Amino acid sequence: VSALARLYGLEEELSEVARRGSGSACRSMFGGFVQWQRGERPDGSDSLALQVAPETHWPELRVLVLVVSGEKKPVGSTAGMQTSVETSPLLKHRAEVVVPERLAQMMQHIRDRDFEGFGQLAMRDSNQFHATCLDTFPPIFYLTDLSRHIIALAHRYNAHHGHTKVAYTFDAGPNAVIFALADTVAEFVEVLRRSFPPATNGDQFVRGLPVGSAALSQELVGAVVSEPLPGAVQYILHTKPGPGPQLVDDPSQHLLGEDGLPRSRA
Repeated sequence: VSALARLYGLEEELSEVARRGSGSACRSMFGGFVQWQRGERPDGSDSLALQVAPETHWPELRVLVLVVSGEKKPVGSTAGMQTSVETSPLLKHRAEVVVPERLAQMMQHIRDRDFEGFGQLAMRDSNQFHATCLDTFPPIFYLTDLSRHIIALAHRYNAHHGHTKVAYTFDAGPNAVIFALADTVAEFVEVLRRSFPPATNGDQFVRGLPVGSAALSQELVGAVVSEPLPGAVQYILHTKPGPGPQLVDDPSQHLLGEDGLPRSRA
């Protein structure tokens, strides 16, 4: 979609076109930090994304994706949201009152590179989103016991340090997304290794950007690491805010062959 839009000079309309596919696609048309506007028009044509800041704006910010389950969700995101809209009074209040104010706050935290404010708000908003899932009838359970274990771990880690060093958020699923600054990553990844020892893939437990080693004090281990849960986290993906869709000039990297058909990767 991105390549076609560039070919026909329609970059400004790219987010609107992608929105017809999904909200995720709408947001993914830009790099860095992106706001998805709810829009006001009945046809949804003004429900599109705008870039708040490029990926270079906050170079110290890192993201850890804790993959705990690859299984299909019992309730899909679209079906779950439709049910919440129909049955959750909390969702209505959240959409009309809470989100507009929090959105403005979050954009300011990003512009200021204020991790304390950014992290606190990310966690609070994630918690409230899942509260709307519980307020839905019948209730929707995207978080698992392991998800809640990760939430408690993050709060113990922050309490030990006396301020917000890591922040979690969960979308409609059990996998955790952890935000941290670069100088925190090595220590927190070691905390995760101690808490969720890899069962069989020790060399591939952390993927993506390299992570250095860190020694943990006995005080930190005693305050933060509880009874280990071996194999509970399948792997961790270490990444950071990146650019939007990129054009690839190397033909060997193209998904389509010269005949226009998908390449076989077998």
